[in-house]
Amino acid sequence: MNTDIAAGKWKQMKGEVKRQWGKLTDDEIDQIDGNSEKLLGIVQERYGKSRDEAEREVRQWRKVNNLS
Repeated sequence: MNTDIAAGKWKQMKGEVKRQWGKLTDDEIDQIDGNSEKLLGIVQERYGKSRDEAEREVRQWRKVNNLS
C-alpha cells in the first residue's frame, strides 16, 4: 500500500475521510496529514477494529477514491 497521499490531494480528501469515518475528529484528520499508516492506526483505535479489518477498510476506501 502506498503510504502517502500527496498534500494537495489530501486536502481534497479530508471531506471523504470524514464521510467514511464520521467518528474521526478534525484534529485527528489533520494529524493524519495524508499518511495511510496514521489513518489506519486511528481508524483501528477509534472503531475498535483489528489491524486486518482496518487495513481492508482503508484499502477499499483508497480504491474507491482512486488513491491506490
